[in-house]
Amino acid sequence: MEVKIINRSKHDLPQYATALSAGVDLRANIDTPIVLKPLQRVLVPTGLFIALPAGFEAQVRPRSGLALKKGVTVLNTPGTIDADYRGEIGVIMVNLSDADFVIEDGERIAQMVIARYEQVDWKQVDSLDQTERGAGGFGHSGV
Repeated sequence: MEVKIINRSKHDLPQYATALSAGVDLRANIDTPIVLKPLQRVLVPTGLFIALPAGFEAQVRPRSGLALKKGVTVLNTPGTIDADYRGEIGVIMVNLSDADFVIEDGERIAQMVIARYEQVDWKQVDSLDQTERGAGGFGHSGV
């Protein structure tokens, strides 16, 4: 699949780390380091602009290593980039740890996955078909 991209960052285009990676790493594109204090959030620019085809979205997700080792994650997970958005990709990061976290230029801060989606036509009805599960949710299985 081909996606048009403008790279106004100081870094290479996003790449897949391995042959079977689902996402590409997004890098911070900043002039000076950002100190992210505990419970603070910040919008980190990437310098990237994309044009997705109709029927696709880009999902911005946390990097598991940052989340586990540093307690830093993407606040709106997953963040959705719609096919008609043409602005710069930014990553809303939050520090859930008890220590400052410094974001450096070029640091891998999130991953982006391109996914297909469909829009629906709602059909309003008075009832839904019954299933074994029914309205059970939020741990209803007891497992």
